[in-house]
Amino acid sequence: MPKSRIRKKADYTPPPSSKQSTAIKLTNRSWVAPVMLALFLIGLAWIVIFYVTDTRLPIEALGNWNIVVGFGFIAAGFGVSTQWK
Repeated sequence: MPKSRIRKKADYTPPPSSKQSTAIKLTNRSWVAPVMLALFLIGLAWIVIFYVTDTRLPIEALGNWNIVVGFGFIAAGFGVSTQWK
């Protein structure tokens, strides 16, 4: 029995117009690292000051909620870090 011919398909090449339409606009995100580090340090300082001053500072009326505020700053720092490229 004769062997059938194998047909080679042409490789797919996307049309050139689609390459031009997918231009990526790069934005300057130089603000991310300083803001992220500042939020981390503010949160850490808030918690350290709370413990060192025996719960009198930064805001005595908040009581133990000062810990939550400090961790809130740290969490905000992690939120900002998602914008870093």
